[in-house]
Amino acid sequence: MTDAINFHDASIDEILSLDRIRATLQRMEETIVFRLIERTQYAHNPLVYQEGAFAELRDKEGWSGSWLTWVIKETESSYAKLGRWLAPDEHPFTPMNQLPSPLLTPQDYPSILHPHHVNVSKDILEFYTKDVVPCITNRMHRSTDDRQYGSAAVCDTEALSAISRRIYFGMFVSESKFRADPAAFVPHIQSRNAEALAGLITKPAVEQVLLQRVGQKAEVYGQNLDSVTQGDGNLRKIQSQDIVRLYQEYIIPLTKKVEVDYLLERYVQRR
Repeated sequence: MTDAINFHDASIDEILSLDRIRATLQRMEETIVFRLIERTQYAHNPLVYQEGAFAELRDKEGWSGSWLTWVIKETESSYAKLGRWLAPDEHPFTPMNQLPSPLLTPQDYPSILHPHHVNVSKDILEFYTKDVVPCITNRMHRSTDDRQYGSAAVCDTEALSAISRRIYFGMFVSESKFRADPAAFVPHIQSRNAEALAGLITKPAVEQVLLQRVGQKAEVYGQNLDSVTQGDGNLRKIQSQDIVRLYQEYIIPLTKKVEVDYLLERYVQRR
């Protein structure tokens, strides 16, 4: 679990403070960069993402899906027993009805978010496996398959968790902004005007600063210090433009969708 929030050490107003939310989101940027750097150790390994590619899973586990989705399910099942998915800022890729119950008495989390059914996990899994992984690994490896299927899937699971948590955290942003000025949101929620709601939560200047910041972090953290000392600064663990594109084309747009979808559901819950 990364960038954890202790929901019991602050009031709801403090947790929903935009300054506190921004600080949390900035910590997540570093986690995402490091998780993707870890993934670049291994080749693309496309078999990991193909359903039915491993007969062993079908024969021994009765699993017809991909190697990655099986690893995700097994990992999230362990976390479910620890109670991770009961926290308001945690969302598994595996449906909750397929996960075990916590072994210990669940914590009494404060009611920060309204009940909702917002779910973009399928979208996250799709852009990650079809675009992000091929992009960052093909820059690093001549071969597309190094047979490190277990290690690659473990890194994928951790990277997906970090990206997912960042995107779903948009609901905290929506809740904070709604509470600060309900009158600005309610008319558009009542008319189901998703475009107007997106306009209220979109801050182009803030997005530009975000993109510059994640680019700078990737530029620094993605250096291969051995190659720098040897005079070849072109050998990098990850390219900063790949991280910027990840945010620009996927994380930011999908976060906005989560924010708007949550606001629309929030109104339903309030009626």
